Amino acid sequence: MSSAGASKAGASNDGRVAIVGGGLAGLAAAAALAEQGIGVDIYEARRRLAGRAGSFFDSASGLWIDHCQHVSLGCCTNLAAFCRRTGINQRFRRDRVITYFLPDGRRFTLAGSRWLPAPLHLGPAFLRLGFLSWRERLGVARALLALSHWHPTQDEPEPTVGQWLAEHHQSAQAIERFWAPVLVSALGETLDRAALGPARKVFVDGFMSNARGYELEVPRVPLAELYGPPLVAWLETHGAQVFLESPIERIRGSRERIDSIVLASGRQVRPAAVVLAVPWRRARGLLQPGPLTAALRSLADAEQLAASPITGVHLWFDRELTDLPHAVLLDTTSQWLFNHGFGAADEGYYYQVVISASRELASLDRQRFIDTIVGELAAVFPPARSARLLNWRMVSEQSAVFSAAPGADRLRPPQRTSIPNLALAGDWTQTGWPSTMEGAVRSGHLAAEALLDHFGQPTQLLVPDLRRGWLARLLLGREVDRPGRSS
Repeated sequence: MSSAGASKAGASNDGRVAIVGGGLAGLAAAAALAEQGIGVDIYEARRRLAGRAGSFFDSASGLWIDHCQHVSLGCCTNLAAFCRRTGINQRFRRDRVITYFLPDGRRFTLAGSRWLPAPLHLGPAFLRLGFLSWRERLGVARALLALSHWHPTQDEPEPTVGQWLAEHHQSAQAIERFWAPVLVSALGETLDRAALGPARKVFVDGFMSNARGYELEVPRVPLAELYGPPLVAWLETHGAQVFLESPIERIRGSRERIDSIVLASGRQVRPAAVVLAVPWRRARGLLQPGPLTAALRSLADAEQLAASPITGVHLWFDRELTDLPHAVLLDTTSQWLFNHGFGAADEGYYYQVVISASRELASLDRQRFIDTIVGELAAVFPPARSARLLNWRMVSEQSAVFSAAPGADRLRPPQRTSIPNLALAGDWTQTGWPSTMEGAVRSGHLAAEALLDHFGQPTQLLVPDLRRGWLARLLLGREVDRPGRSS
């Protein structure tokens, strides 16, 4: 790996694929191509890989801290395949029990039955969710069944989740305590803004199709370590080169092909093909104006995608608040709590509160907001009432995800472009998923498929969804294994 790769990047790399952007989508494309024997060079502007799925070094605690907690689900088959392929799958833990807390400390758990088939596997636990009334639980069950059979039509505009839930007579309490904790975190958007299609995807794939789909997959290490040296070593073993601190100034070419990429240093590289894997608001600006931008008008559409923020509140206490690995906090500003345990440098017990779609936090006084969060934790966890807060960090990523609003899917371009040796990758492309790690990896796999077709090596890389059980197939229908095509 070169941390200042411009000098090495000056030579022609004919026959090799240039990955522009070292985020998760670009890494997935690189790993898939490298495993097929294609030479790959990754150009990343920053000092570390992983893009938005990244970390920063906190000098106060002496720890690498993720900008915000990233979590996968058991239904995220392509992320799981990428992690197995590159040998980082052992760095995740699996949480099969989801624990909810009301502000008064009452605790409820959701865990799948090992003897009931999907979608009944969560039924017994759902019936015990006492934070909803029996009438509300029955109403939620009916709405879930209706949601599983809902499909968008061209004749009517897609509703927001909030509109659809109101039409299906969901109470305010059911929305806040059942629907919002899952969907706001999964979609990164509030229910009054989020489209119904992505919400259906989350519940059908995550909770209804397969008994393992709902299980949380949580990294055991900071993202800088997860997507750090071991992953780079795997890539280099498979013939890839990683160039950090190597920003791209321009991608040159015509309607027929990409000819070269120009680094900010002025050096040129002539790759056989390019995967453009940068955020949606940067992609078009890297293209040579003229015929190249005209051929990729879809990137101008993608720039219209709105962003949604996520806030991570990092807290260190002088004692343990709870030994649970995570908690869902209901009726509070806090949404999810993740337990990172006791640090190695005596910095205390480290917890992270995650708040998705956190637009309203931008105008709040930070110290007063932290006091609110600590007060919410003290109400739920008795040890927090006498705990001393040693340190805190609040990190808000204003463009953490694209907003999964109605109409957003029409703005998302496919990975395959009209230029045969150029493919796009990013969770903002057409993946069939909202802005998630799974969506990013899927886009990388689809981009790699497009280039392998161009090289005359057609290969299916996209991993199918978890297989639906017999009852789920009967109730929900057939699976979909890639955007726009049924299996």
